[in-house]
Amino acid sequence: MSGTGSQRAPHRRNSSLPKGRSPLAHLLHALNQPLTGLQCSLELATAGPRRTEQYIRTLRDALDLTGRMRILVEAIRDLSDGQPMEPEEIEICLLDDLLRDTADGLLPVAATRNILLSVVGNAPLPVRACRARLEGLIFRILDSALSLTLEGTELRVGAEAKHGEVWVVVSWNQGPSPDHSPFSRPELGLLIAQAGWEQLGAEWITTRVENMQTCTIRLPLASFRQTHDPDFGDLK
Repeated sequence: MSGTGSQRAPHRRNSSLPKGRSPLAHLLHALNQPLTGLQCSLELATAGPRRTEQYIRTLRDALDLTGRMRILVEAIRDLSDGQPMEPEEIEICLLDDLLRDTADGLLPVAATRNILLSVVGNAPLPVRACRARLEGLIFRILDSALSLTLEGTELRVGAEAKHGEVWVVVSWNQGPSPDHSPFSRPELGLLIAQAGWEQLGAEWITTRVENMQTCTIRLPLASFRQTHDPDFGDLK
């Protein structure tokens, strides 16, 4: 992985969430701020006569607040759509192949910002999951991390098997804080990705050393027996 491997920063689980608060509760709490701001702005606008430029400023502020609420509502919807997997949806998937395919699809986006997107790890990494759900989670974490990566640096993805688990490590040099941080679209994307991976039974760990941000995802590796079990069929 990147140079962060030699730095012994403490692991922080669920660092994007206040302690004891679920992702959905976190988003609902965040929604209250722009909603209250919008209400106050509109109340001031109707309190008495205003100059034209004041009305225009109020409308612009209202549009900005509405846009922030729309992003939060979209995130809430995405969380609500993350229903538990049905047994018939579960299959053996090669996580390494899905990582490479998703990264390849994002290469043109990375190129526009002069970001090197690299995937390290060639060993087959079979896991049990809903393939469509897994593809969506991989895209969400890589797309979100790419948006947060400082231009001209590297977004590095490593995947390997350790002690019966698959470890996926995504690290990047954090760029400037986006507008409305920590509730920007890419930061919310990471939050939704975290909830989705944890629903798959994975452990999500984040660390930060100076500007280097790292997300480590650990989930069970499918055993050799499982990959040849008649209930699951051959590797797909």
